[in-house]
Amino acid sequence: MKGKRFKAYKGVGFPTDESEKRAKDYYEFMDLRRSLRFFSDKPVSKEVIRNIIMTASSAPSGAHKQPWTFCAVSNKTIKSKIRDAAEKEEYENYHGRMSEEWLSDLAAFGTDWKKEFIDIAPWIIVVLRKPYDEVDGRKSKNYYVQESVGIASGFLISAIHNAGLVTLTHTPSPMNFLCSLLDRPVNEKPFLLLPVGYPTEDAVVPILERKKEEDVIVWY
Repeated sequence: MKGKRFKAYKGVGFPTDESEKRAKDYYEFMDLRRSLRFFSDKPVSKEVIRNIIMTASSAPSGAHKQPWTFCAVSNKTIKSKIRDAAEKEEYENYHGRMSEEWLSDLAAFGTDWKKEFIDIAPWIIVVLRKPYDEVDGRKSKNYYVQESVGIASGFLISAIHNAGLVTLTHTPSPMNFLCSLLDRPVNEKPFLLLPVGYPTEDAVVPILERKKEEDVIVWY
């Protein structure tokens, strides 16, 4: 497969013992990550957010179409409008749209329709998926869009944690108001909203246990 469209690849290789240590260290570091609802308004630099997002954009995607846009919002007026619209939808969810089972599952987290973290966190990152691109006035189809954007969002969450920050995956449903408020083109659809910042000094998280190895790995 040599030719003008390919170049030599030199991987980042490690001896087995170092590879095992790095894998264990990274697992233990990521195992400290928690979804948080208590955000400080302490500033986070634009450069940090830029590199977090570019890490997310390094994710693999179907046919390398990179079918995503990341909107980084620090403007207080826009954040306030997003909060108002999100809370309107969430109120409807908590008062009729969600099933009793769903509400029961959420009870352990102490959540409700109020989303003050949207106002407080210094940044909101809105992840948008692109089913197609516009190229020279014509539609260019993207592939495995949900999977690609989901992987990129995982990269994003990992990068946020790596920077010493916290986040929360928020999906107010329906989310189409985000495209209107952010004046996005019709080929972009909301996928995820993440507040990004530092935790408050008195932040708390639910006492939870993650599934054990035997519950998530099947060896063959």
